[in-house]
Amino acid sequence: MAKIQLGEGGRRLIIQVMHQLTNGVRGCITGCRSPIMEAVLGFVLGAVGGCILGATEDPVNKTLLRMTSAGPMKPVLDEVQTVGALGLGSLVGATALTIAMTSVVAGVILAAVIATLFVATLSCGTKTDTLGLMTSVGLAGAFGTTLSGATLGVTIEWIVENSGMVGLLWALSIFTVIKPPVRFLFNFIWQPGQMCWIQVPAYAAMEREQIEAKEFQQRERVTVQIEKRILLLEKGGSTGETGHGTHWDNERRQREAIETEKRRIEAAEVKERDIQMWINTVVAKHVDFLAFSGIPMTLLAMVTSGFGVFGYGGHQSVFIALLALVGIIGILLLKAKDFKFWMLVGCMGMFATFVIAVLTLHAGQVVVTTSMKMRAAGHNQSREDLTSRMNHQSALEALHAGFFVAKLCQLALGAAVAGPLVRQAAGAGKVIVGAALVAGGLLVAVEALAPVLGDGGKAGALLGVVGAAGVSVGAATTVARGWSSWLGTIGTLVGLVVGSVGMGKYHIINMGLQVPVAYVFAMTNPL
Repeated sequence: MAKIQLGEGGRRLIIQVMHQLTNGVRGCITGCRSPIMEAVLGFVLGAVGGCILGATEDPVNKTLLRMTSAGPMKPVLDEVQTVGALGLGSLVGATALTIAMTSVVAGVILAAVIATLFVATLSCGTKTDTLGLMTSVGLAGAFGTTLSGATLGVTIEWIVENSGMVGLLWALSIFTVIKPPVRFLFNFIWQPGQMCWIQVPAYAAMEREQIEAKEFQQRERVTVQIEKRILLLEKGGSTGETGHGTHWDNERRQREAIETEKRRIEAAEVKERDIQMWINTVVAKHVDFLAFSGIPMTLLAMVTSGFGVFGYGGHQSVFIALLALVGIIGILLLKAKDFKFWMLVGCMGMFATFVIAVLTLHAGQVVVTTSMKMRAAGHNQSREDLTSRMNHQSALEALHAGFFVAKLCQLALGAAVAGPLVRQAAGAGKVIVGAALVAGGLLVAVEALAPVLGDGGKAGALLGVVGAAGVSVGAATTVARGWSSWLGTIGTLVGLVVGSVGMGKYHIINMGLQVPVAYVFAMTNPL
């Protein structure tokens, strides 16, 4: 594969284009007077986000096609009878959503660590531009999400091949149980920011001491000069007003310089504290989200798989029990006085898991209905052949639905990260273009490393790429809402749809569902 080498001039051109694009977005959002210009700029930004989203569609579909071929499907087919159709659907759905959620949080935490290091570097006096921060944090977040997804994908594939769906159920249950204690441990470690802030207070104290020393020296000089003047006046000498006036002007300018430096240090400390508080809030909310949001859907998977293991997977009473369980958990979470983001996503994940389970059961029932029609037409099938077809269709539907929901979850969570990021004045153009470039680079890297990753690893890594694309799409939808005219909003949304549908090989239904989901989550504030 040929590598594109950019010289210094090429890099400068890209940086200038991103700066101009960001400034154009910021200027137009804050008061661009031309609706036509808003529409054109919005269309370009929307097309960037839409194109990178559409570019992930074909690799994801090809990976799913490989996962549903005869070889990779065999371990799943062997376990359909063990956990039942409902159990298989809920287990696959809960596992896929867990991979998506965990990989996003891993990316957010890694990005927060890089941002904290950047703030610490700033407080140590090193000058680093905002573009460098955005690039470093964006690369860290996307890399963390992709690497985590690939690791989890390989792990899940190994568990299914060696321990079957029952082993996957145990792994999912143990992972869900250990996440809340790990959350408390992580919060204890992260709280004081000990890993990145060891040298910062020493430097800040030294800088303040230098300013205080300058201020003390200046006061001493002024005191000495005043005493000299008093002594001179007592002896009846001349004070030399002209020379002293120049001297006092110099002292005043030095005092003003010292005050300016003190205000600069105080402003830097306030800015540093605000940034770190925002980072801590982001990390805390996402760690809570990881620790608790998977509990409802994992509980649903445990109940359905448990019924299947004891031989009641296809009984009608199981469906009624599951429906009641979903309703009770949903009501308890939605009626919570302190409703949090993890509760919202937990409810959505539980409902998605339930829908996947129902679709899996329905796929098997469709085979039975078709067989009855064929029998009525004189085409009889053996019981073994019918069971095999039911299991295959159920497993196929479970994998298709689970993977699609996981991709939708990853896109939504990426958009949920982008919304607050853009609203924090991070630069909409930088977020849109930067996330698109990072997602494109990761997409190429994943395709190149596909033989090493395997089917499970590649599927998990591609989910991470979708999350990076979701950041770009979420930022574009946030921009669409911020225009001062309807033309800007419409232009951005049209660019999103056109770019995603065109690059997505005209999968209109998939793209038409993903863009509204990204918009809703970009408008949601998880903080």
